[in-house]
Amino acid sequence: MTATTEPRPVQTGAGDPEPSTSFVAATRLVAEREIKSFLRMKGFWIGLGVIVVGLFASAILPTVFGGGQPSVAAVGTQVAGALEGSALEVREVDDLAVAQDLVRSEEVEAAVVPDDSGESATGVRVVALSAPPTDIMAELGTTPPVDLLEAADVSQGERQLVIMVFSLIFVIFAMGGSAIAQSTVTEKQTRIVEILVATVPVRALLSGKIVGHTLLTIGQVIVLAVAAPIALSIGGHEALLTVVVPALGWFVPFLCLGFVLLASIWAVAGSLVSRQEDLSSSMGLVMMLVMGPYFAVLFFSDNAAVMTALSYIPFSAAIAMPVRMFAGEAQVWEALLSLGVLAASVVLIMLLASRIYSGSLLQTGGKVALKNAWSQAS
Repeated sequence: MTATTEPRPVQTGAGDPEPSTSFVAATRLVAEREIKSFLRMKGFWIGLGVIVVGLFASAILPTVFGGGQPSVAAVGTQVAGALEGSALEVREVDDLAVAQDLVRSEEVEAAVVPDDSGESATGVRVVALSAPPTDIMAELGTTPPVDLLEAADVSQGERQLVIMVFSLIFVIFAMGGSAIAQSTVTEKQTRIVEILVATVPVRALLSGKIVGHTLLTIGQVIVLAVAAPIALSIGGHEALLTVVVPALGWFVPFLCLGFVLLASIWAVAGSLVSRQEDLSSSMGLVMMLVMGPYFAVLFFSDNAAVMTALSYIPFSAAIAMPVRMFAGEAQVWEALLSLGVLAASVVLIMLLASRIYSGSLLQTGGKVALKNAWSQAS
């Protein structure tokens, strides 16, 4: 009787056996595994539900509860007297120039001035900054003529709302990439990774994780893209809706590319440690890359020069450029250029991450230095 033995896989470097299936097929298998495992988790659906509820709340609650007692500047004693008894905080001023300055500095929401043209049935006009103040006009009983000092498609408040929503959505999804780091550490800690790399190449394992979580992110973004117009319509933000829908068209590709960029780094952060307890030591840089753009856009949203610079930095472009497109502060060619820079950065970071990931994945016993991971890679 002749004994036969199974051929041993040929090592191609860094624990990467010669695959029995193609790289694409292996990537697809890993991606399916990641997607199915997360779709079975209650936390995934709860998190998505919380985001959708938060989106509706941010669009509807300001309309329901309002923003407190509106403040107006009244030009002249006669106008100020006519506003007595209304639910308005009235600040009497002597002339139109002073009232306009108060509106521009946003010390008051609008100014009520005498109407000498005869257009108004009530004898007054309303002066606002960038959009008609519907709450103030409602208090006046009839709809008076409105003069806008800085006509814009959306008001400053609506602009800040969109900036906040875009930034929060980016942070939420970017932080979701930490699941890649956690699953990688779990596989290393339980030694399952040794079985996985005997079946699929290490780089296919990395690609599959990124592809799987990116598809999950795209699915959630589609849900939000459908929910956002509905929430804005219910909240009475029809004017905002006409502007935010095109902005969403830019935000989705920027968000997806930004997620892939950070997902690669999340995967590296997980591959460098062997225990969940040590993961925080390798997550510091990724947290800075996630939270830094968030705070930068919030703090410098009114600074055109800073926002322009942030639009071309890969880690902040996913927020800054869609915000600028929403505000009408950037041209289409600028968005395409920024998207190209981000896509090129994704390719470069993924190549670097792939080498470090393959060199550190099978190393255990503590945190792996980047230098060692680089040298051990094939």
